[in-house]
Amino acid sequence: MPQVISRCPVCGRRLKVVKLQCEHCETAIENEFTLTRFDYLTPEELAFAETFLKCRGNIKEVEKELKISYPTVRSRLDQVIASLGGRPAPAGRLDTQRKREILDALERGELTAEEAVAQMKETGGD
Repeated sequence: MPQVISRCPVCGRRLKVVKLQCEHCETAIENEFTLTRFDYLTPEELAFAETFLKCRGNIKEVEKELKISYPTVRSRLDQVIASLGGRPAPAGRLDTQRKREILDALERGELTAEEAVAQMKETGGD
């Protein structure tokens, strides 16, 4: 079944849902229904958000799952947050969180010292 589109293919503005119909008995309900903010995400933003949630917000796990770098994860997260109507966290807070994740991974033996140093440099930590 096709996914519900949320933008008008002619003018690009948001669409509203005006009819719902039962697949089984075909009962139809017509009214103005609202879509959630998530319905207005692009397919790429929605896929990223699903991966982020599946990884429980662990940026390191998102990096592994999507095979992308920390800065790319952060950029995509900021994009999704903005699309949902929020403001991304200040850079310093995310950098601090990422540094903690790197140190925790190093402590658990999931990273070598060299890998940890390289990842710290990516986050702006010297």
